[in-house]
Amino acid sequence: MIKSIISDMDGVIYRGKQLIPGANEFVQRLLSTQLPFLFLTNNAEQTSLDLKLKLEAMGIHGLTEGNFITSAMATAMFLRSQKERATVFIIGGGGLINELYNVGFSISESKPDYVVVAKSSSFNFEQMKKAVRFIDGGAKFIGTNPDMIDPVEGGSEPAAGTILAAISAATGKKPYIVGKPNALMMTLATRKLGVHPEDTLMVGDRMDTDIVGGMEAGMKTALVLSGVSTMGMIEQFPYKPDYVFNHVGEIDFTNL
Repeated sequence: MIKSIISDMDGVIYRGKQLIPGANEFVQRLLSTQLPFLFLTNNAEQTSLDLKLKLEAMGIHGLTEGNFITSAMATAMFLRSQKERATVFIIGGGGLINELYNVGFSISESKPDYVVVAKSSSFNFEQMKKAVRFIDGGAKFIGTNPDMIDPVEGGSEPAAGTILAAISAATGKKPYIVGKPNALMMTLATRKLGVHPEDTLMVGDRMDTDIVGGMEAGMKTALVLSGVSTMGMIEQFPYKPDYVFNHVGEIDFTNL
């Protein structure tokens, strides 16, 4: 029996700035059944407060900042466990910068300990040149998440993985990626909830991150077809989700 829920957001609750049908009902059922739950996202651009306010603007109410964990938060937790008071060069948005500041890191362009890369709408050649120089000089190469594209209204757009691929091609080094599908992020989420993975359902729209990450962490998995992966894509992978739904509105916790 499912006793807790961990759910992705992009492509599951919303697509770009559009709420996905059934998403509000899904959240209200989570709140009314009092199941422990957490929204886990590879989005490193926004803070938990940003995400809460974003959902409220879309009409979803009742959530708190404690209901979210982002790949930026997970990256900050991981790096703090590796080295305190480190220096970092960041390619990414305010959410990532905020989380790294919160754990005592400082931004530096003078031999930084880490180059940390997330999705960035302002990514440019100058940033890539600096990142390559720092990594060649010994900085450790960290990625918040491997997603190559993000679903947006009307299609998709390049995400963190495309930036990581460019820097990796230039340096010949692969990043250590903290976010999904790394089971580390799933483990951080279950610890935050205080639940056991085997009693938890991971809900997501990507076979290559959400479903494989949930499976490797020992969770049950549910693929929703409202984001990146389609029904036809499932057969391309050597693993499969436990459940498949058109959207989260179809998920009935009592029958899982």
